[in-house]
Parts: sequence; structure tokens; C-alpha cells
Amino acid sequence: MNTSLSENKRQLLSNVLYYILFIGMCLIVFIPILLVVFGSLKTNAELGATSPFSLPSHLFYFDNYVKAFHDGHILLGLRNTFVLVVVSMAGNALLGTMTAFILNRFDFKLKKIVLLLFIVSMIIPAYTTEIARFQLIHSMHLYNTLGAPLLIYVGTDIMQIYIYIQFLEKISQQLDESAMMDGASYFRVFRSIIFPLLLPATATLGILKSVTIMNDIYLQNLYMPKKELATLPTALMSFVSERTSDLVALCAGIILVLLPSMLFYLVFQRYIFKGLMDGAIKG
Repeated sequence: MNTSLSENKRQLLSNVLYYILFIGMCLIVFIPILLVVFGSLKTNAELGATSPFSLPSHLFYFDNYVKAFHDGHILLGLRNTFVLVVVSMAGNALLGTMTAFILNRFDFKLKKIVLLLFIVSMIIPAYTTEIARFQLIHSMHLYNTLGAPLLIYVGTDIMQIYIYIQFLEKISQQLDESAMMDGASYFRVFRSIIFPLLLPATATLGILKSVTIMNDIYLQNLYMPKKELATLPTALMSFVSERTSDLVALCAGIILVLLPSMLFYLVFQRYIFKGLMDGAIKG
């Protein structure tokens, strides 16, 4: 009886700690967003005179959103971001699956060296090679064009190759052999068998990559400073200058920029979890 009672107490304590941790994580995530929402509904004078946690005096004050939409060129940023997302997703899916297929299914002399180079590139911090990368992009005449971030997004996502390889490990090579006995080429095997079976992983990686691109301000601001190439993240830079900053318009712009990536993730989140589960149980 005492043993059962103590187990119930431990279970209760475990549940309490779990909910405390869950509530704490929710507060860490949502409180900053809530403060930005409050700021977007205030005037600059009200923002400076009141606490960040205080409610705005007018809950339906949307002038800041109108200003952020027009002055921040949100539609232009949405168009450029859409191009970056679509082309990067297609390039990552094609190059990533083909590279993983070759590394998993073929044996060649330099295979271990290639895998080692991939590992080394993941270990080295990207910022330590930024000067060399910038010089390379400039020498290719891609600076201040959409091609600069596209080349980086498509060519440096090494982690996805290892995820694809993990999926390929769970796909029997007998499927390849059976298809080749029927006269299929390596390209036909990849196109008709391997790539369709990798679609769950492709969907998962594509969605995560898209959200990353939508939230990336570093590469897009560094390689595309021209106003005509503004994206959703870099459009926010128009509200901040060395001397003055329109903080309330910036808050409204942050919410407008946040909405597409948040809606995109909420709509496709089931594909993320499905891809992760398929990678864990596919046999």
C-alpha cells in the first residue's frame, strides 16, 4: 500500500514538473511575440511612455500595419522571398536526393574522402569562411542578385544529405536490382523508385528549409542590399536607421513578416511529423 502511494506521489510530481516546464517554454516563446503585438498597436509616444507589458490604449489601431505594408514594400518582399523558397526547395530536393543516392548505392575510390569533406564542412562555422565566400560570389558577378543567396541555399545544406542517406538505408537494394534486371537504367531507378520513396523526407526538409529562408536576414541583407531585391526579413530594415527608428511600424512589420512563415508551418506541419515518423519506422 505504501509502495503504491509513493509511486502515485512520484507520478504526480513528475506530471507537475512536466506542466511547469511546458508552461515555462510557452511563456518564453509567446511573451516576446505578445510584446511585439502590443507595440504594433501603440503610437511612438505611447510606446515610449508606457511599459512594454501595458495594453495599448486602442486595440484596433491599425495605422502602423498600413504604414508597414506600404513603406516596407511587403508585396515586393513576398515576391522575392517566394522565388528564393521555391527555387531553393527544388534545387535542394534534386541535388540532395541525387547526391545521397550516389553515396548510398555506389562504391568508388574517393567515397570516404567525400563523406569526410561533408563532415568537415558541417564542423567548420560558416562565418569563418564568409570572406572567402563573399569574394567567390563577387567574382561570379552574383552580388546584388537573387542568384547569390540561391547558390548558397542550394549548395550548402549538407545535413539534408545525411537525412536522405538514413532514409535510403531503409530502402532495400533489391528494388534497384529487380528494376535493373527488367532493363531499367540507374536514372530510371532513381526517377521511378528512389525519388518517390524519398518524398516524405523531401517534404519534411523542404518545409523546414522554407521556414529557414523566410526567417533569414543575414545572407539576404549581406548579398542583396539593393532595395529592389528586398525580401520579407530585409524589408524590416527600412524602419531602422542610424539616427531614427520607427519602432511601432517595425513591430507591425515584424508581425506581417511572421504571418507567412507561421501559416506555412501550421498548414504543412503534419507533413513534417509524417516525414520524421516515416524515417523512423520505414523498413
